[in-house]
Amino acid sequence: MNLSQANVGTEYQIKDVAIDDEELKEFLFTLGCFSGEKITVIARQKRNFVVSIKDARYNIDQELAEYILIC
Repeated sequence: MNLSQANVGTEYQIKDVAIDDEELKEFLFTLGCFSGEKITVIARQKRNFVVSIKDARYNIDQELAEYILIC
């Protein structure tokens, strides 16, 4: 399952970041978005998601959310 399919308010564990763009993958890594880390969707607004990673909140679009695989 990817992050765009996640329920709001439920904590998930990141399984993988399935993206070929190494620069974007490194950017997500600096935010704390990597395998084994916990992630929660705080809010969903049309094609944008507010997520919580390591006590910080970030706004990501649906395209990025689809690259983040969760379990």
